Amino acid sequence: MNSQTLDHIRATVRDVPDFPKPGILFKDITPVLADAALLARAIDGMIDATGVLKVDKVVGIDARGFIFGSLIAARLGAGFVPVRKKGKLPSKTRGIDYSLEYGSNAIEIHQDAIAPGETVLLADDLLATGGTAAAALHLIEQSGGKIVGSTFFIELSFLNGREKLRGHGPVHALITY
Repeated sequence: MNSQTLDHIRATVRDVPDFPKPGILFKDITPVLADAALLARAIDGMIDATGVLKVDKVVGIDARGFIFGSLIAARLGAGFVPVRKKGKLPSKTRGIDYSLEYGSNAIEIHQDAIAPGETVLLADDLLATGGTAAAALHLIEQSGGKIVGSTFFIELSFLNGREKLRGHGPVHALITY
């Protein structure tokens, strides 16, 4: 992706101060999502950064990861697999509890979503502290999936989330702050 296009995408991300609580500068991606051409370029950039040409499944994390993951899956001719918050999937699941900097959470995946040996790319909107992405990668491995990497629309590098993803393939971000 050329630097002019990347700069345009970056400039379209809106900063929202004090959301969801005072002291947080929220990176609002909805202006990018609302622009069809920019969204298409962002998806291309997220795919191009990985170097992945073929995967069996793309896993997207609840909820904005569904947007990026499903578009990437469609572009790659792959299936899409949602990882959701506990209790939101309708069939048999496997889950994991994980720690956050301010508490804990749990996510799940359908037990039959990934067949052993299938190649899998993880996609999400944001890599922050890395806890949710690391938990999703663990579920992919428990399912027998072969992780080829992870791609994120935004990475907040000052939170060092990339460290929690070590050993699970290459990690790429379209935009880094």
